[in-house]
Amino acid sequence: MSSELVSLQGIHKSFSGVEVLHGVDLTLGAGEVLALLGENGAGKSTLVKILAGDIEPTSGSIDIQGTKLAKLDVYQARQLGVRMIFQELNDAPALTVAENIFLGQWPHSGPFVSWNEMAEKAEAVLDRLEVNIPVDAIAGQLRVGERQLLEIARALTQDTTVLVLDEPTAALSNVEVERLFSVMNQLREEGVGMIYITHRLDEVERVADRVQVLRDGSSVLTVDVKKTSREDLVAAMLGHASEKNIRPETAQTAGAAVKVTGLTSFAEFQNVSFTVEKGEVLALFGKIGSGTSAICESLFGLRPITAGKVEIFGKEYKTKGPAHSADQGIGYLPADRQRLGSFPVRSVAENLAVRSWKRMSKFGFVNRALEHQAFTKWAEALRIVSRGSTQTISTLSGGNQQKVLLARWFEAGVNILLLVEPTRGVDVGARRDIYEIIRKQARESGMAVIVATSDYEEVVLLADRALVMSRGEVVSELTGNSVEASTLIAAAS
Repeated sequence: MSSELVSLQGIHKSFSGVEVLHGVDLTLGAGEVLALLGENGAGKSTLVKILAGDIEPTSGSIDIQGTKLAKLDVYQARQLGVRMIFQELNDAPALTVAENIFLGQWPHSGPFVSWNEMAEKAEAVLDRLEVNIPVDAIAGQLRVGERQLLEIARALTQDTTVLVLDEPTAALSNVEVERLFSVMNQLREEGVGMIYITHRLDEVERVADRVQVLRDGSSVLTVDVKKTSREDLVAAMLGHASEKNIRPETAQTAGAAVKVTGLTSFAEFQNVSFTVEKGEVLALFGKIGSGTSAICESLFGLRPITAGKVEIFGKEYKTKGPAHSADQGIGYLPADRQRLGSFPVRSVAENLAVRSWKRMSKFGFVNRALEHQAFTKWAEALRIVSRGSTQTISTLSGGNQQKVLLARWFEAGVNILLLVEPTRGVDVGARRDIYEIIRKQARESGMAVIVATSDYEEVVLLADRALVMSRGEVVSELTGNSVEASTLIAAAS
């Protein structure tokens, strides 16, 4: 095995007297990629944040390149070459691409920032990633996948010996994913050790040398990737064998809810036509950038429709913006739930009830008892795990956050629900919960659901029917047993 860079031994961590890590060991060699797996809440983020100096362990030892410590702070971790790329964006949206890449380390000429030098160095880093983004572009105006690449570019500018990547491909297109894997191979050859957190098991097979699985705060499996299988990994994460991927029964529909004819939005998508029945779940499947998410954005009023016609329950519909769409019984969940879908500092009850506040209010004041009742009702129905209605939503696991945001639209009684990458960053068990919740609500309420996704397994397990998109156009329609992984991937390619 390669020389050891990191050794965490007997790491315990407690929050408010509750232990969340129970003596976890982890080692990482130079030039090695260790995939770290586990359901949300298993302890992955806590463990790597201890390595990055963000969290202090309750007990245990940390050894980085021979330097033994009981705890780290962020400054010490950086001095020892530890860098972490978080799943959620951690950039400065008002600054340029170059300024973000060199955030905290802008080159100077005397007392002045050397803007030309910064731009040249930023272009060199982006060339290494094979990313064509103008260095003077404003970061906040880029799409999520491009901003994620800036986080990676920033890590490449620093003296990195240990790199932690938390769900780095969640918002990347297939092309961008391949570029990331290529850079990871370069870093491996340079002796950089990497801890790779992901929910996508196909990526583990692609990039990792070893895999370690955490469950309920304990390490339950550490093995060479070549000596294990997907079934073994899922069983280790769940504590039992996983269910087989079985297609759901086709929903009994009751007439058209949405009819789209020749829909076009600039260069995002062109001449798209489809119908969604009441009670049906329709998947728009394609690689990121294929136009699937843009269709949902257009139907909700976030993106202009430049040609075509939309009918809702038989009547022509012209959206006047997101608020108007929501008032007309259309719900929408974006892929970036933290930044665009929720109010992170507000409670779970407030996040769930916000679309229903008008109904819950009298003389301009929200009835908190009604808000609490709504949360209690949906927390039970959707199996939302929380400490209560007043818990801040950002402190929930990804799967439970998504359940709260789904419940927001269920409580509001929407007839049409638009979902973009609904299980992005959600663990194996919570994914199946969410699929079951969406299908049950569609069947029982007659709600029409449109799901834009790049996850073929999601289509197989969730959708009644699938439209496959490529470069802004529908290239195939799949129904029944033809909705399977191989057919979806072949059509999207």
